[in-house]
Amino acid sequence: MNILLLGSGGREHAFAWKMIQSPLCDTLFVAPGNAGTAQIAKNIDISATDFDAIKTLVIKENIEMVVVGPEDPLVKGIYDFFLNDKELKDIPVIGPSKIGATLEGSKEFAKEFLMKHNIPTAAYDSFTAETVEKGCQFLETLQPPYVLKADGLAAGKGVLIIQDLAEAQSELRNMLVHQKFGAASSKVVIEEFLDGIELSCFVLTDGKSYKILPTAKDYKRIGEGDTGLNTGGMGAVSPVPYVDAVLMEKIENRIVKPTIEGFQKDGIPYKGFVFIGLINVNNEPIVIEYNVRMGDPETEVVVPRLKSDLVELFLAVANEKLDEFNLEIDERSATTVMIVSGGYPEDFEKGKIITGLENVTDSIVFHAGTKLDNGNVVSNGGRVMAITSYGDNFQEALDKSYKNVNQLHFDKMNFRKDIGFDLI
Repeated sequence: MNILLLGSGGREHAFAWKMIQSPLCDTLFVAPGNAGTAQIAKNIDISATDFDAIKTLVIKENIEMVVVGPEDPLVKGIYDFFLNDKELKDIPVIGPSKIGATLEGSKEFAKEFLMKHNIPTAAYDSFTAETVEKGCQFLETLQPPYVLKADGLAAGKGVLIIQDLAEAQSELRNMLVHQKFGAASSKVVIEEFLDGIELSCFVLTDGKSYKILPTAKDYKRIGEGDTGLNTGGMGAVSPVPYVDAVLMEKIENRIVKPTIEGFQKDGIPYKGFVFIGLINVNNEPIVIEYNVRMGDPETEVVVPRLKSDLVELFLAVANEKLDEFNLEIDERSATTVMIVSGGYPEDFEKGKIITGLENVTDSIVFHAGTKLDNGNVVSNGGRVMAITSYGDNFQEALDKSYKNVNQLHFDKMNFRKDIGFDLI
């Protein structure tokens, strides 16, 4: 079958790498893709949110399945667009409906869903520009640090964790009145801070049954020791070493099952990934957030650990036969280290020529922000490449990733040297 994959990051390169291994995949198109997907699939230069151009492409190339990588097309309703078009309605879209995608598109909607279905989460309230002073008063009732979350999509950067009350109140005004994150922060959720260790639980569902994918932990801050500004993610480890059978059972029974049951009770069509951001507080899992797609760079460690055919898995989702699918997982650990542009997550330059790719051995290079320019692979984003490796444990895998990171070079290249530091 011909398949279209939407997106251009490391997540999409990892999906493409796995999907082309399937005998079910004839031609894989990636829109818009990057320099990595260009080497293994057909890149198409259209935006993942240009639904009319996507329709034209799907019809022209006889595409039989669409896999959605990033959140934007989902929040904008690509699933519904296909379902409501007589020429597209029989083509499966791997991703939730627009209402399902609101779990990521609105932090407030997600919190209301969690509360309604008795899924453990932090206490919260939400505020707008009109109620900003009430928000400042609400902050006074909490203990520091203070957690401020832009309600809408802010590319992984819309969450602030602040120790000082006056600074938190000032940032709340910045977000609501001065639109620090644009329309994403026209509403802000203030949440109680939970002290624990974070992890990500990934679930694939056909709306009725589900499969829990390997756990992963990513590292969001730009600086060593989890310091500095939030990023889209600087590296990841899978599995998470401290997640034992007892904690996993709690996650499944208290969080995963009620989430999938909640979709059914609320009439939310959902055929795709649920990324559950968790915090483990004294061995009790609590939900921080939902995302409605796979995380990046977590995909770069989760997908390599899937032994099963990914296209076959997606077909089981499309046909609501996920309960019949036998999901096989590689027992080895996988790690990834993200190479980023100097200055990221603030101002950075693009177009830097990347050298040394031919010297990488025993690791997989997943391209994120790259493109081809006159035969050269050049940087084209803040997060440029993810270097993924296997090992009998995460330290062994990390040693391979770092060895290969040191084979690569571009001007002002940066990376964190301590991925997994808190797991040792």
